[in-house]
Amino acid sequence: MYSLDMYFVSAGFIDLLPTALRIAGELNFGVAEVIEAICKVSDKYRQYPPTRNRAAWFEKVFTEKLGEARADILAYKEGGKYR
Repeated sequence: MYSLDMYFVSAGFIDLLPTALRIAGELNFGVAEVIEAICKVSDKYRQYPPTRNRAAWFEKVFTEKLGEARADILAYKEGGKYR
């Protein structure tokens, strides 16, 4: 498994890793959720890049995607019971 740094490097947000870790820590999210969220942020960045203030855009989108990541992971874990 890759380190968290590698996911942020490949997504192009290595400079915002400390911000992401702060947000995840404040909201009690785990490493798996952070990895899933940064992949989702990268996808959104490709579709709708920020026009101004990349750091503020990242904070808002990353927080939103952390919630989606937790939901996706929980749905996957619960879905395994019915397969």
